[in-house]
Amino acid sequence: MAPLPNFPTDPDDAPEAYVGLDAGAAADRARARGWATVRALPPGAIITMEYQVGRLNFEVADDTVRRCWKG
Repeated sequence: MAPLPNFPTDPDDAPEAYVGLDAGAAADRARARGWATVRALPPGAIITMEYQVGRLNFEVADDTVRRCWKG
């Protein structure tokens, strides 16, 4: 049997720590902590639900992160 692939992992970071931050500062912080992709979305945006390792999503209103999740 072939060995299982070695999948990448998400950075060891707490998404809830970004809530309440300025969107630009939050994105800079996320990239500095190792997130490969940082995506800012308006409230209620329609998005695909596939999980992407290394991606951090922000829901941003009034230039402030209101919600944050991995994938």
